[in-house]
Amino acid sequence: MLVLSGGTGTPKLLRGLKEVTDFWVVVNTAEDVWVAGNKICPDIDSVIYAIAEIIDDEKWWGIKGDTFVTHEFLKKLGFDEMLRIGDRDRATHILRSEMLRKGASLCEATRVLSKAFGVKNAIFPMCEEEVATIIVTKEGEMHFQEFWVKNKGEPEVLDVYFKNIEKAKIPEEVKRRLRKEDEVLIGPSNPITSITPILTVENFVEILKEKKVVAVSPIIGNQPYSGPAGKFMKAKGYEVSPRGVFEIYKDFLDALIVHESDSKLISEKIFATNTIMKNKEDAIKLSEYILKLFDHI
Repeated sequence: MLVLSGGTGTPKLLRGLKEVTDFWVVVNTAEDVWVAGNKICPDIDSVIYAIAEIIDDEKWWGIKGDTFVTHEFLKKLGFDEMLRIGDRDRATHILRSEMLRKGASLCEATRVLSKAFGVKNAIFPMCEEEVATIIVTKEGEMHFQEFWVKNKGEPEVLDVYFKNIEKAKIPEEVKRRLRKEDEVLIGPSNPITSITPILTVENFVEILKEKKVVAVSPIIGNQPYSGPAGKFMKAKGYEVSPRGVFEIYKDFLDALIVHESDSKLISEKIFATNTIMKNKEDAIKLSEYILKLFDHI
């Protein structure tokens, strides 16, 4: 099974999914950013940390129990990092960045990091090229991290686009694996900024039309479970609801899983169960439901 991941929603699911089936992951990299000389790939790292079971499961990013000595001392020296980077988390960024500077690809660096953390699942970036999610606001255009972290997601969103996405290519190893893969799961990630960048790389959507595709809605009722998905969906002209999520994926989607409170939406392609993952047990139950659904469709 291939899983498309980004943000914090899908890593929660992966923690349970790894207990019930084999899978590999393609991860959004449009929110990557260089900070203090190092390339930070927040969505890739969250996948690695979640599968390795060391993720900070209160924030769902970074390493549980991390310290921030370097970050705080940098601030004391007059350099205020936009992101609050933990010391052990920073080691991940340093290793990745050193590999990239020496000519390694992001795929290679991700493979080395995954192995170092004891992760056996194959994890890939959506592309090797630098792509950036740009949020258009009344205050001007800003990188996703500037919008979400520096400005706390407060500016009114007028539009969202992905800078340099037209230059992005699907990594060759991902292409090879896709030819053999039948099942694709889109986790409960922000459909606009976490999943759409992956779908926009080269001919990814056309490839998905040949697969069984199941998605889990990150929207419950008319609110995202967490994060700024609602603002982004509204800015792109979609209803902030599971229906809106379905609309985004409709060209290739075989089934959408919504929360049981949205059971009124059940149809030929919409199914309902508990999608709120308060703990690993919830993630395992949802994963088991997903596997049964793949067998059904």
